Amino acid sequence: MELKSYQQQALTTIETYLRELKKWHETYTTLPEVARTAFDYSKEAWKRVSNETYHPKETGTGHSLPNFCIKVPTGGGKTYLAVQSIDRIQGLLHERKNGLVLWIVPTNQIYRQTLFYLRDRTHPYRQFLDVTTGGRVMVIEKGDRFQPRDVQERLVILLLMLPSANRKNKETLKVFQDADGFEAFFPPEGRPDEHKEILNKFQNLDCFGSEEDFYGWQVKSSLGNVLRILSPVIIVDEGQKTYSKGAQATIRGFNPSILVELSATPPQESNVLVNIKGRELDQEEMIKLDLHITNKGSATWHGILKESVEWRYELEKEALEFEAKNGRYIRPISLIQVERTGKEQIKSGYIHAEHVVEELVKVHHIPRDQIAVKSSEKDDIEGIDLLSADCPIRYIVTKQALQEGWDCSFAYVLTVLTNPSSLTGMTQLVGRILRQPHAKKTGYKRLDESYVFCFQKQAGKLLSYIRGGLQGEGLGDLAHGITVSEDDPGTKERRLVGIRERFKQFEGKVYLPQFIIQEDDRVEKIRYEMDLVQRIQWDRVSFRAIEELSLKEKKMSDLESGLGYDDGEAEVLIETMSEWHYVSAHLDAMMITRRLVSVVPNAWVANEMTQKALSILRKQYSEEMLAANQVFIMEELLKMLESERDRLCHDIFIQLVEQGKLRFVLMEGQAYQVPKHIEIPNRNLKPLTDDDTGKSVQLSLFDDPVPEEDFNDLERSVALYLEKQEKLLWWYRNLVSKDYYAIQGWQKHKIYADFLATKKSEANQEDYDAIYVLETKGNHLDNPDTGYKKDVFALCNKLSWNQLKMEFPDKKVHFQVIFENEWERAINELFV
Repeated sequence: MELKSYQQQALTTIETYLRELKKWHETYTTLPEVARTAFDYSKEAWKRVSNETYHPKETGTGHSLPNFCIKVPTGGGKTYLAVQSIDRIQGLLHERKNGLVLWIVPTNQIYRQTLFYLRDRTHPYRQFLDVTTGGRVMVIEKGDRFQPRDVQERLVILLLMLPSANRKNKETLKVFQDADGFEAFFPPEGRPDEHKEILNKFQNLDCFGSEEDFYGWQVKSSLGNVLRILSPVIIVDEGQKTYSKGAQATIRGFNPSILVELSATPPQESNVLVNIKGRELDQEEMIKLDLHITNKGSATWHGILKESVEWRYELEKEALEFEAKNGRYIRPISLIQVERTGKEQIKSGYIHAEHVVEELVKVHHIPRDQIAVKSSEKDDIEGIDLLSADCPIRYIVTKQALQEGWDCSFAYVLTVLTNPSSLTGMTQLVGRILRQPHAKKTGYKRLDESYVFCFQKQAGKLLSYIRGGLQGEGLGDLAHGITVSEDDPGTKERRLVGIRERFKQFEGKVYLPQFIIQEDDRVEKIRYEMDLVQRIQWDRVSFRAIEELSLKEKKMSDLESGLGYDDGEAEVLIETMSEWHYVSAHLDAMMITRRLVSVVPNAWVANEMTQKALSILRKQYSEEMLAANQVFIMEELLKMLESERDRLCHDIFIQLVEQGKLRFVLMEGQAYQVPKHIEIPNRNLKPLTDDDTGKSVQLSLFDDPVPEEDFNDLERSVALYLEKQEKLLWWYRNLVSKDYYAIQGWQKHKIYADFLATKKSEANQEDYDAIYVLETKGNHLDNPDTGYKKDVFALCNKLSWNQLKMEFPDKKVHFQVIFENEWERAINELFV
């Protein structure tokens, strides 16, 4: 399962934070005990990666609690980001592949869904965890028992549902009750000294007895206490729901080694490390936008149901045509919201699920097996794979059972049959129809958008509530992507915007260069995998980083059980009856190899890389040391190979340029042509407007409106500043989309610059002699990715001068990265 660009950027940020956290924690451990209380290593690490205010948290024992939040909208792949984060935490922070992860979810729906993902060995999430741990994953629930050897040998993921995450809640209390099956984690009864020792280390453990009793304090053998002594990695889904005083006390009281929140709408107290915007999901084809809302004036619900049935049928016809041409299966599903679902409420006078089922079957002749009811009493979709081509379901009737955690990308239509004055329930269901099937646009407009049908709603309130609903899904920056109309959605396609009349002379005449490979009879744009990765000679990989790698004596995780064993050797505890003995940890070379396949496509070559690295390390370290450090070795080897892959791809790229096989040229049929028109949503858009004059921009290449939604704060400032340049002829907003200008360099992801801007010709003020390709970057983004883009742009500038000048002597193409702290100066220099 390939990471999306925004997911990769998010994980890069997390990796940077974890490395800083590791470094500052090591500094913390070297301080005298008296100095540690005033030193918050978590805060120090945070300051190195974020300009946002840090909100410190403490564990139940009063120690600093490293924590961060991944702000990700609905449909952004939060669960996949979570499993990827676990891998990074285990490798970069804990340097191990075993241990305990406590995964907390707020609702039964999310619980069941997450449990399914993590237990299904064919699911990409579980497959990723299996690869990174060598298949040693154990997924358990609250009622399951596990032993110290499980935590020593596997990655144990405990899924826990805390509806209120409050210790006073009776469900939560079960976690803290003394229970059979966990005795192996604690000293035997009748050994007060050992109980006292573990209590000194973990002061917040639940106990029996008192100081005056014969045996003194006795630690409870509860799941809650096991969690406290194992200091788990904690993942909190829907983190915003756990900010009550009781919930925070409970979660922090588990003494986590690190706390990761997932949330679309984190509270102010949350430390947001990664902030993924709705626009990024839209650009990566993760969601179906625009959202069309048809608000009919029908007197009854029967009319709006009829229209939604007909529209779903139209969508299915397009889906069948799409499948015939592309082989991708889509079966559009309509969600129908009713007022009642209970058996005793059929004759209540409200619109009931059974009324709708009867209407669908008898009036619209829908086969009964294509209709499912989802309620607290009846669940027709339980255990059903809605994405399967064998599944007949096309209509799901519900009241509110799908509001949270339910996920099916085939859901296209939401039909709202509730009281015309009721809007709240509808807004909570909107997020269920936004996911794009297969996370990839179809190219069929209707199949790339979503639809709501309702009747007799107040238009103003309707739009406000829907936008509020999107805000609650973390998609607030896309809330403008809504249109409310009384027309059928088929009449509201996107509209075309042409080039401004004053710039019509450039229509179809503005071209930009591409990297074109010319080899044998093949002439086409360069492709990363085919033209670069496949040419890598992996025997040229430098292993210097491995030769310089320092391993250290590892204290295995048995020390975290609270038993106090410390022999400093690569051994783990094994429970046999009532006795303990040690066995040597096992070096799993195949586990390392499986991890490397994400970088080295050929498994045989990946295995050679693993064996060579281990061979180098064996010259300095024992097998026991290698086993104890194998997760650290794996992460360092992976990092080295990623760096070497990029280096070798760069060398291949430059070699192809020097050989004349790769040229940066304007070639007929291959060059990028600025389109004659662009598509924008057919709705009222807020235009990009100058704050000083109150006027919309006038020098953009395409006609009004230039949607403000297409700009972040820095991009907006740059666009408005470009407008004020006397020597600017026109500018163009370049977006991340297949229809916009992109450069394929020597790394995987293409570079989509933010702006194209032209400079007036000295000889003719109505023409241009220079076109600037501009990429904006915030100050905190001066990282390897930014350095890469600067290097690619530098090469483009060099080649555009040498290769393009001969063909287009009157036109200059210049590429530049502009930083937040210097963008005004940079633009001034370009338009001097």
